[in-house]
Amino acid sequence: MALFTDGPVSGMEDLTAQDTQLTNVATVEGIDVTQKLFLAQEELALELATLLNGSKRAEQAIWLAPQTTIKNVVVTPALKLWHTFRTLAMVYRDAYSNQLNDRYAAKRDQFEERAKWAYEKLLLLGLGIAWSPVPRAREPQVVSAPGSLADGAYYVAMTWTNSKGEEGGPSVVTTITTAESSLLVQPAIPPTGATGWNVYVGTDPGALSRQNGSPLAAVQTWLQPNTIATGGSAPGSGQSPSYLMAVPRMIMRG
Repeated sequence: MALFTDGPVSGMEDLTAQDTQLTNVATVEGIDVTQKLFLAQEELALELATLLNGSKRAEQAIWLAPQTTIKNVVVTPALKLWHTFRTLAMVYRDAYSNQLNDRYAAKRDQFEERAKWAYEKLLLLGLGIAWSPVPRAREPQVVSAPGSLADGAYYVAMTWTNSKGEEGGPSVVTTITTAESSLLVQPAIPPTGATGWNVYVGTDPGALSRQNGSPLAAVQTWLQPNTIATGGSAPGSGQSPSYLMAVPRMIMRG
């Protein structure tokens, strides 16, 4: 899982898994699907903020709850489906506006209903909330350093951790080629809530392995030893929710 604010909740592969004709329709009708993904996420952010505010007002009548914002929201399967179906409905809404084609109207209505279904499931299951959110890491700086790591190309990624050891989403993988040297990894400025970080290295971008035994200090650099540890865990997909927050039922816009 990942935080809602880490980036796009769903991508093109999620959309085409639900609608195999999407790519062709977008090309024929000149629709920017990437932009629709962004716009759908903006809409969901506003609706999630409304849900959180409603939940906060309900809780304050009973006890003083910690402030929960959109930054605490974790992407659960129901939330991901909501975003996917909302995006598809937006695509077919545009396609219908272009051509007034009844087939597009049927697809639009179908995905609007599916978006409402996913929203209802989200309400039933609750919002995934992280008590101490850990944002996805930005790409670290990786440079050559004195050492005798085997010459070749290496791939590096990192994650931030919080005080409980919970791990955020991994950074984009960066590449470095060594020659009679090793590599040094320097993380970016730690985000709020991050107390440490993990480093992942490998000779294949799809097979990275954690190199440090316990989280490194947030401002600490990592000098890779002369060998690559291959038995460590691979980067995860992001932070899991601490709990599922019950939210009040509200009428959702189309």
